[in-house]
Amino acid sequence: MALVVQKYGGTSVGTIDRIRNVASRVAKTYDEGHQLVVVLSAMSGETNKLVGWARELCDHPDDREYDALVSSGEQVTISLLAMCLKSMGYQARSYLGHQVPIITSDDYSRARIEHIGSEKLRADLEAGTIVVVAGFQGMDRCGNLTTLGRGGSDTSAVALAAALNAQVCEIYTDVDGVYTTDPRIVPNASKISRISYDEMLEMASLGAKVLQTRSVEFAKKYGVVVHVRSSFNDNQGTLVMKEDSDMETVLVSGITYNKDEAKISVMRVPDKPGVASQLFLPLSEKNITVDMIIQNVSSEGYTDLTFTVPHGDFKKALKVVEATGEQIGAAGVLVDENIAKISIVGVGMRSHSGVASKMFQVLSQEGINIQMISTSEIKVSCVIDVKYTELAVRVLHEAFELGSEAVTAE
Repeated sequence: MALVVQKYGGTSVGTIDRIRNVASRVAKTYDEGHQLVVVLSAMSGETNKLVGWARELCDHPDDREYDALVSSGEQVTISLLAMCLKSMGYQARSYLGHQVPIITSDDYSRARIEHIGSEKLRADLEAGTIVVVAGFQGMDRCGNLTTLGRGGSDTSAVALAAALNAQVCEIYTDVDGVYTTDPRIVPNASKISRISYDEMLEMASLGAKVLQTRSVEFAKKYGVVVHVRSSFNDNQGTLVMKEDSDMETVLVSGITYNKDEAKISVMRVPDKPGVASQLFLPLSEKNITVDMIIQNVSSEGYTDLTFTVPHGDFKKALKVVEATGEQIGAAGVLVDENIAKISIVGVGMRSHSGVASKMFQVLSQEGINIQMISTSEIKVSCVIDVKYTELAVRVLHEAFELGSEAVTAE
């Protein structure tokens, strides 16, 4: 008998028929002799509808009440699934985040899980009950409802798997695994059979939508094996797991892209100690994440600072930067919202040279200008004009031969 955590996303529970389908999958796993915790998202489109209501009502909804509102979607799906399982003759019990309890920080809409009380869940599991938990939500230490941010149900599932020492956390979605790139752009993209935590973390943070970044961080920290699968077929998916030596034989595992960023350049900033801190500290205080940063120092005692931010934070970031730029004596601020970030990812880069130069050469041959570059041990990212996004993905995917056969470390 194994303890299994299964998470089903919004598309998997988007209709009553799909909830019935999930119930059948859950029942099959239970009948195989496993203890089972099921984590659900809200029905697809439900959270967006709730957010729309809030925005229609007022421009700046109160943070506490906003989280109370958007966390309600999961209550519907967990109760419906539990009802369905009971009607099929199985013991099932649903829990909202605060009933578990899942204790979080008090950062509304982006709370972090601090502790999970597992006693009630363990008692239910020992009694043969299928436990159904609302994803995406928790409770701070003052009893207020909190949410974990979009995609937070993945984090809920992996955190529960870690707290309960589950053998595997199965993430069911509308795709049947992690692919070398977006199959909508490259039809012959290959499914990756196994991928390391570090590679998946990079791909998730760089634009791949399969898993939320924090869920991968949790999985890596606690050694949770994650199996990404489709809820619409029985195909084997992608295992996200600890890196082994065989994985290094694959030079590049995937190509990602992200169109959801904007570029801000602060021109002719005085080149002296403390200026960068003066510029970026106010952004940090506004919870604005800064990604790529480039600094160009001139011989005249000035520097240009260019960086990227999420598109959703662009207007807020620009307002902060313009005010700070005036304080520090910058000459002005330039912006570009029509950019995309293209990245290649692979643990094999650690032990192979020439990967970055090959990427740059391939883009150059297609007349694609590189505006910014960022690297780590296992990834290279370039900012380019957004109109070249699909072309860049296709030519890089072909250049690194990712579509010729399934990427695997077996």
